Amino acid sequence: MLGLLNRILYVVFMILFSYQLVFIIVSLFMKEKESDYEFSYHRFAILICARNEETVIGDLLKSISDQTYPKDRYEIFVMADNCSDNTNRIAKENGAIVYERFNNELQGKGYALQELLKNIGEDYDGRFDAFLVFDADSILKNDYLEQMNISYCKGNRIIAGYINSKNYESNWISAGYSLYLLRKNRFLNHARYLLGISSAINGTGFLFSREVLSDWPYHTLTEDIEFTVDQVCRHHKIAYCSKAVLYDEQPTTFRQSVHQRLRWSKGYLQVIGRYSGRLIKGIAEGCFSCFDMLNTILSAYGLSMISLVLNSASFFCLIFMKENVVPFVYDLLLSLLKSYLCLFLVGSLTVVTEWRNIAASAFNKIRYTLTFPLFLATYVPIALCALFTKVTWVPIRHGISLSHEKIY
Repeated sequence: MLGLLNRILYVVFMILFSYQLVFIIVSLFMKEKESDYEFSYHRFAILICARNEETVIGDLLKSISDQTYPKDRYEIFVMADNCSDNTNRIAKENGAIVYERFNNELQGKGYALQELLKNIGEDYDGRFDAFLVFDADSILKNDYLEQMNISYCKGNRIIAGYINSKNYESNWISAGYSLYLLRKNRFLNHARYLLGISSAINGTGFLFSREVLSDWPYHTLTEDIEFTVDQVCRHHKIAYCSKAVLYDEQPTTFRQSVHQRLRWSKGYLQVIGRYSGRLIKGIAEGCFSCFDMLNTILSAYGLSMISLVLNSASFFCLIFMKENVVPFVYDLLLSLLKSYLCLFLVGSLTVVTEWRNIAASAFNKIRYTLTFPLFLATYVPIALCALFTKVTWVPIRHGISLSHEKIY
């Protein structure tokens, strides 16, 4: 009976995600069509929310000051959020306009972004065409703003950039994060953009125009996913710019990774609770992007939890009834092996197609492809814990100082 249920879940999973096979084919073989546009240099406000980021924020600001984009067409704003270090001073020394915020009750990037936009609106009313959001640990390729501006000139009003990693080969954890992001870049966002459906924001490195948003009302534990889903529900298409490249620092300790992914899992649950109805309504109206986003935030999470609960319950029932558990264990191990091989193939395809963009030795590129499925597997118990655990926003410590000249 259990084997039948697992096979049914497997078939449902394959049906729900079969369209992503089309995404892979599209990303490999379909070329972006060149479109005519009227070029001009738009005015950008660069938004950085930082909490005790003295180690890394200078590198980000240096990479911004070295942009090929005209310096009189952008301004850098930093929200020093509950800082107790030298973030404020370093940001000012690197040419940023700094606001400070001290609030121990309303914590998180969403609240910091909201207050930063409020201050900019009051002090620089209507001066900027669009806003770009970066995390303090990021580093930008020197033509990042130039590429975002070109995409903006083409009529795109919400744009996700290409997120790479500045510490891919630190260990299997940072490599797992990095491969996950590279896969989302190439086989999800890039394919979505080529097909004319909405891409998704991935935490940092994105643009939104003033006409789309002048406030930031998103305060779940995954404010980027909430922003994405809300805009999709409003039928606003999120574009993707593969040439706007930034490098982000990934966690390197398992403890740190658990805290972060626990927050993400809880944030997904919050978004599911708030937006599922609107997404279903959008699907009924024929919006494929609504289906894609609902599938992304609900199906993998839900099916993984159902499978975990069913298998765990069945195992303990067999133990309690003193039945032979060997066939059960054999079927379970076989299913796990199939899952490992499937994820290994996904990771391998990502490494092959993104080989030149991965800052690591050939040995580490291959080695961490083998551990990629294990990294993703650790997400399942973390997601389960999120169902029963109270999760609050906890800042992630960043400590890898690296200039952009050493990356590209």
